[in-house]
Amino acid sequence: MNILFDDEGQLKAASIMSEADASMQVELPGGRRIKVKASNVLLKFASPSASEILARAQPLADEIDVALLWEAAAQDTDSAFAVLAGEYFGGTPSTEQTAAALIALQKSPMYFYKKGKGIYRPAPEASLKAALAGAERKARELAQVEQWVDELLRGVVPEAIASDWARLLYAPDRQSLAYKALAAAADKARVAPVHLLARAGAIASTHELHFTKFLLATFPKGIAFPDATVEPPAELPLAAVRAFSIDDDSTTEIDDAFSVAKSSSGYIVGVHIAAPALGIAVGSALDNIARDRLSTVYMPGNKITMLPDAVGDVYSLNEGKTVAAVSLYVSINELGEITDSRSALELVPIANNLRLPMLEDESWSSDGDSSVPFAGELRVLHTFAQKLRTQRGEQTGNRVDYNFTVLGEPNSREATVDIKARARGSAVDTIVSELMILANVSWAQMLAKQSVVAMFRIQGAGKTRMSSQPGAHEGLNVPSYIWATSPLRRYSDLLNQRQIIALIRGETPPYERGNADFLACIADFDVTYSTYADFQQQMEFYWCARYLEQEKTQRVVATVIRENLVRFDHLPIVRRINDLPHQEPGVKVMLAVAEIDLFEPDIHLRFIEKVGL
Repeated sequence: MNILFDDEGQLKAASIMSEADASMQVELPGGRRIKVKASNVLLKFASPSASEILARAQPLADEIDVALLWEAAAQDTDSAFAVLAGEYFGGTPSTEQTAAALIALQKSPMYFYKKGKGIYRPAPEASLKAALAGAERKARELAQVEQWVDELLRGVVPEAIASDWARLLYAPDRQSLAYKALAAAADKARVAPVHLLARAGAIASTHELHFTKFLLATFPKGIAFPDATVEPPAELPLAAVRAFSIDDDSTTEIDDAFSVAKSSSGYIVGVHIAAPALGIAVGSALDNIARDRLSTVYMPGNKITMLPDAVGDVYSLNEGKTVAAVSLYVSINELGEITDSRSALELVPIANNLRLPMLEDESWSSDGDSSVPFAGELRVLHTFAQKLRTQRGEQTGNRVDYNFTVLGEPNSREATVDIKARARGSAVDTIVSELMILANVSWAQMLAKQSVVAMFRIQGAGKTRMSSQPGAHEGLNVPSYIWATSPLRRYSDLLNQRQIIALIRGETPPYERGNADFLACIADFDVTYSTYADFQQQMEFYWCARYLEQEKTQRVVATVIRENLVRFDHLPIVRRINDLPHQEPGVKVMLAVAEIDLFEPDIHLRFIEKVGL
């Protein structure tokens, strides 16, 4: 006697060797003997043999019309598979037919629900229709995925993938058909998905790759500004000054300007800061925009502003306009010593927006020279700024900054870049930096003295952070410090400006100590500002790599910082060189540019020799 039995969901046949009430000893067709529980036995039969039954039943099972079997079955009723076999084949089915029906039922869970070993119930009609529709949809989806995979392997990017490639790479819905197709095609091609898409022309440039990745991670809702009304400032007194700003050629958000007026005992120096806080109420639509972004994002060739252009149109200190400003006036004597100071909220006439290129040769620093607008005022400011720097006693190094000029559309593969070093510490740098520090320190001390909460900038033990409590900034060597001079570009400055304006007006500041939103803003600002800075650094490195590729650079000179860490001599790049033999810090070495990878981005370098032997 032979049996068909269920072995953990798998149908098997065997010959009975011995039998008890609850189990039996059987021999499988291969000769192996096992014990089978009686409850797992589905069918007993004398012929055909155990080795033949499944081979004979399978072809019959393949021919069974399961839909017809479902129609023939008694609905809403549990039936043994042998009964269902009889209803389908008619009369008394053969062993092979009965086994075939069992095989067909096991493979048709949409048509029949398993209710026990060998017991099945026909699926309700509504459920069956839904299951069949789902199966049909899955078949269509599978065919679609296979078609897209084939296209990708042929170098053709389907529209569904081309239109959403960035999200598929960096923020994918892993259940989407497009993602499944991209992943499968990349696996078959044995390349990373990004390289597969680039090879097929879906990615316009590597710059677009990095920029779009940043946008998806940081601005998932996009960077377009929603509609928001810009309120003009209320009526303010007119300042009796002619102010001028000093900025890069590319600066469009002009936050600060200066003025110099002769007094009976020396000069009155004015630091004038754009006052968007007058038109952006706490909790307004514009405030929510700025609070969400927290800062302008900078990168070579592009930027993402914190506020819409409409705000700049009203509050930026543009040449020829009279603009609302928070002003700090300091009286200085002939020795450049501060004898008095005051703050004011007023309208300031902006006579000129001076640009750095016209000031860099420092021709204006010669007494009597008037070839540069406001040359005389610049000389006064430079002398005063030098005095301020000496009084602070800040230890400054010979730091070098780099200006990146991207020629052409950054996302274009044809765009080129010009990178020029600019040594810090020039006369103009000293003027701008020292007067900004003066304003930020003065207002920080004013807020601290009145116990008004603000976003203070604290530095100690090599760490810089925002705090609601005043504290020393060791790097600048000042007792307290805030950021309040870039309110068009940083939310910390906008927030602090609101507190300063309240003190100037004698009003209650909008933010009180312990305010939950204020404290949350401090935490969010530090994280967000750091994220933006990291991205700016990444994109500067990317453009350095493009510059090396553009100039076909094969060798570079670098200076050893320590161990295998080096700094390029003419580009802002710091890298580790794995094969660099031990060198003392300060030694110059020649490196070979082995490979430039704009997708990472990365620059692979090899040590050639020590320079200067």
